[in-house]
Amino acid sequence: MSEIQSDKYGASVTLESLQDGQRNVMKAAGEVIARGAQLYIRYEEAEQGPRGESVSVRTTIKISGSELKLIRHGSIESEQSFVLGRRLPGFYRSPYTQFNLSTDTRKLDITREGRSLKVSWEYDLYVYGELSGQFAISLYIQEEPQS
Repeated sequence: MSEIQSDKYGASVTLESLQDGQRNVMKAAGEVIARGAQLYIRYEEAEQGPRGESVSVRTTIKISGSELKLIRHGSIESEQSFVLGRRLPGFYRSPYTQFNLSTDTRKLDITREGRSLKVSWEYDLYVYGELSGQFAISLYIQEEPQS
C-alpha cells in the first residue's frame, strides 16, 4: 500500500473581503499542507468577542479540484462550501447564536504557481433562505522562507 505524499510549509495568508463597499483585510501566519490533489491552508485569527475580549478562531480552507471549503473552529464554529454555479448548505454557531446558511457561488478562480496561490470567489449568502449579503473574497498565499 502506497502512502499519500504530503508536503507542508509555512506561509503568509492575506484574505481580502468586500461586502457592500466595505473592504476588510486580514493577514496571518499560517501553514499549507498539500495531500495529493487536495490543499489545506490553516491559520489562526483573533476576533473580538461579544464582551470586547479577544477570542481565537482556527480557520482551515480546503481546496480540492474546483471546490473550496471554509471551516472555522474555536469560539466561532462555521462551515461554508463554494462550487461555481451551485448553492450549498453551511452553518454558523457561536455561544450567542446559531443558524443554517447557504452560499450561491457566482465566481470561483483558483490559480496556483508553485507554492503561491491566489483564490478569488464571489457569492450570495443566504440565512434562513433570505439573501443576507453579497461578498467578493480574495485569498493570497505566499510561502514563508525558512530561517
